[in-house]
Amino acid sequence: MDAKDILGLPKTPFQSSQEKKQRPPKEPQRKPDGVSREVYALTGGVGMAPLMPTIEASHLKRRPAVEKEKIAWQWLPFTSSARTDSLQLYHWVKVANGVPPSGDYEFAKYNTKVDVLKYTEEEYEKYLTEPTWSREETDQLFELCERFDLRFIVIADRFPTNRSVEDLKSRYYSVTRALLIARARSFDEVAGNPLVKETFNAAHETERKRALSALLSQTKQHERKDAEVLAEAKRIMESRATKSLEEAGAQASFHNAAAPADGVSLSNSHPLSTATHPALAANNTIPDSLRMLKVYLRSHALDQMVQTVSASAGLRMIKRVDQTLQDLGVNLKPKVPTKAVCAEHLELRNEILTLLNLQKQLQNKEAEVLANRESSFTEAPGTPKRANRDVDRPFVPDTTGFGGDRGVKRDHKRKSTGRFMDAPPSPPQSKRPRKLKASD
Repeated sequence: MDAKDILGLPKTPFQSSQEKKQRPPKEPQRKPDGVSREVYALTGGVGMAPLMPTIEASHLKRRPAVEKEKIAWQWLPFTSSARTDSLQLYHWVKVANGVPPSGDYEFAKYNTKVDVLKYTEEEYEKYLTEPTWSREETDQLFELCERFDLRFIVIADRFPTNRSVEDLKSRYYSVTRALLIARARSFDEVAGNPLVKETFNAAHETERKRALSALLSQTKQHERKDAEVLAEAKRIMESRATKSLEEAGAQASFHNAAAPADGVSLSNSHPLSTATHPALAANNTIPDSLRMLKVYLRSHALDQMVQTVSASAGLRMIKRVDQTLQDLGVNLKPKVPTKAVCAEHLELRNEILTLLNLQKQLQNKEAEVLANRESSFTEAPGTPKRANRDVDRPFVPDTTGFGGDRGVKRDHKRKSTGRFMDAPPSPPQSKRPRKLKASD
């Protein structure tokens, strides 16, 4: 049985028997040396060009036979350095060529221990007393922390009194922080320690867990309601930002508000102050059940306030403010946009805008003073002012009517070029004296 029988095809040859008879018989070809029988059969005896240069069998060197690695599994004992009781257990181990593996247990490296500080009686009485914690409870807490490597969930389960996980964490970290500061020779020596640099906030940890629990326990219906409230809050924020922008446009320009004539600071008249209060006040209108949306709303409010200032101060000035923030190493948008952080960020932008406008005014004043100095140097030092020359110069009437000759030349025909330019104009025609006649 072959493939045609399985597929149900007729067993017809590709070529008829008559065509086979008409073909001349093939001459037998001898297999060339260096070609295996399988390759010669696949190529049909046709002399095909080899892909690789042929190598004669005589040039090939017999390679020594490589001994294959023998793998076996054996049930062997082992000990772990993570244990202090020298307990001996057994497990299956892969053995290569009959040589069992040596060394410590491979999972012993994950047995990390926490260095829990110890305190003395004098240190406790001097630095670690707490009205809500007794000495016995503190000793039990540190003993369990050392035993269970700061796994506070297990510690809270084994603690004899009813204490929350946050309460246990707060007591442990406060005691450790006080010991580090007390034992250091100077505060700078332990200033970079995470326990000293960042204090544990139990209230924040409790609120974080409560918010996380509320988020994880939400249903699909709650998620849809939150999405609707979020869209409505966004619409309210946009409308308030538009309103604050219109109020800012009705005020004086940003340049005049930055440095007014009486020298009053712009912190009270800056359009940013107008936009800050309605934007940040939106957080107070959010229901308590949607406190998790505050972060988004504050970020959106911050963007709207920056856009408001951009419309009042100009895009070029805002780019200079952003560049100044980057030079100072400050993020253009706060990573944690809380209410206090947003207020400080906006205050910093306010001060940078004030600084840039004062620098611009200083440059304008310096350019004006320099221009006045250059103009004063161009005048001749001995040349009197035109106003004084016009007042002190006596009036000389026109005497061309007497004898037909010019008795006195006009002042503006003097040879001095400078005097010619500063000569007073001719008197009006109505004031000239009447010519005398022979009858007079």
